[in-house]
Amino acid sequence: MIIGLDVGGTHTDAVLLADDGLRAAVKVPTDANDLFHSVLSGLEQAVRGQDPARIRRIVLSTTLTTNAIVQSRIGPVGMIVSGGPGIDPELFRLGDHYVCVSGAVDHRGRETEPVDEAQIHAAGQRFRKNGVRHVGVVGKFSVRNPSHENRIGRILADDFEQVFLGHRCAGLLNFPRRIATTYLNAAVYPLYRDFFLAVKQSLERMGFTVPIRILKADGGNIQFDASLDAPVQTILSGPAASVMGATVFAPPDADCLVLDIGGTTTDMALLVKRIPLLNPLGIEIAGIKTLVRSMEVHSIGIGGDSTVRIRDGRIVVGPERSGPAMGYGGAHFTPTDALMILGRIEDGSPSRAREGAQPLAAMLGVTVEEAAKAVFVETCRSILDESAAFIERIRQKPVYTVHEMLDGATLSPRRILILGGPAEHFAGGLSSLSGWDVEVVPRSPVANAIGAALARTTSQVTLFADTELGMASAPEEQFHTGIDRGFSLADALSLARQLLCKRAVSWGANADTLEMDTVEALEFNMVRGFRTAGKNIRVTVQVTPGLIRGYEQRIR
Repeated sequence: MIIGLDVGGTHTDAVLLADDGLRAAVKVPTDANDLFHSVLSGLEQAVRGQDPARIRRIVLSTTLTTNAIVQSRIGPVGMIVSGGPGIDPELFRLGDHYVCVSGAVDHRGRETEPVDEAQIHAAGQRFRKNGVRHVGVVGKFSVRNPSHENRIGRILADDFEQVFLGHRCAGLLNFPRRIATTYLNAAVYPLYRDFFLAVKQSLERMGFTVPIRILKADGGNIQFDASLDAPVQTILSGPAASVMGATVFAPPDADCLVLDIGGTTTDMALLVKRIPLLNPLGIEIAGIKTLVRSMEVHSIGIGGDSTVRIRDGRIVVGPERSGPAMGYGGAHFTPTDALMILGRIEDGSPSRAREGAQPLAAMLGVTVEEAAKAVFVETCRSILDESAAFIERIRQKPVYTVHEMLDGATLSPRRILILGGPAEHFAGGLSSLSGWDVEVVPRSPVANAIGAALARTTSQVTLFADTELGMASAPEEQFHTGIDRGFSLADALSLARQLLCKRAVSWGANADTLEMDTVEALEFNMVRGFRTAGKNIRVTVQVTPGLIRGYEQRIR
């Protein structure tokens, strides 16, 4: 049996899947201040009456890190960045504690300027004085030679809770995105560590001993223990779970927009004939562009529990969430309260919801019912406007699925698959405003947990080779080896696949069933004078995201 667990900002969902289908589906409130009991409650209810010894796989997903970034609830991060000659690293500043230092490595990994230890000690002292406990270190060409990052990391290690090195966070050359990826890795670490410990303690209390996995942004999973070193990989974990859950039920012959409406955010993605679109370079979240490989997903701060206010005579929904709806004991009016007033949600306290709507109705000069309807319509319209902009952005660039590039493809989705707790309440409004077919995904309230449970283990490896220098390396794997001048692109692909298999197995994959794709395979001649001096080779290979076999038809 398999447990799928999705820890969201509003609810924690748990499912138990067996050979004969879905055995249990549970939804409990998430208490961000007591994640241990939120997770424990969901697990206990999901496995009640079952033999824990029969559980052979547990996969988690979470929106906690995504919500924290979208709502700007991340802690202070110290960044130490070295660029050397060329573009000024100051242009890529993130956060209030960002220090540019000397020291440089060139594009082939050769040191051109040494590290100035005095600068590093001074930066560390400044960080500590400002209460910074987590630090990121990024050098422009550290993926070709990480020695400077490693040295700075050693200098800082004893004075900070965690130091993240750029070449370990992302193995690609894009300097600005590697800075951003490292910054977010450090920023979400404290929240993710608390989540990690809460889950581990909950499972230990229940006596589970099977390996635990967590979903990454690309729709694959990794072992939970390994994720603590790279929490940035779990950004958009929750949205990825939603996409995988929708994939189970999507039509095989149509392009679909997937909308997961939660309490805090709405996450959107596109499926092309049941295959998710991929962002091959890296996700952008809250305006920050990263190297986190992911499904093409966009998250906005609009959900059932988003705070509603009037600004310049207009209704504004989100992006803040200040607790539950007033009808459930909260202090701020939300779209959920509007649905209560309109009679679409039957539990809670409609009288409290009406009380919360009165100030808004007065400012708009309408009745409470009219105000509630206007809030509902504005929520749906805002989601659809963001969806239209999302689709148009994708149309403006090459289209990739998790399997391949779709050369010349034109996306024309006319169907919306909607899931999440309030999905059924929003379906009618989204359909009438868009004119599209809107379908509520079967088992919608827990489809994200189902998606997490059925996702494969995935990973990716990037390998660089320089035949003139006689060196090949995969920075994220801390792998370096000598090569001869005859080392070819085919050799690089073979070596990268060996490293990928090793990494995937260490993350929990089955070596006998791995499906690998080549994401990138580039080879450039290096010319000195009038002769070829060597080759510069770069390859990236991945384990293809997808669903594990044997359960999909039973869940349907």
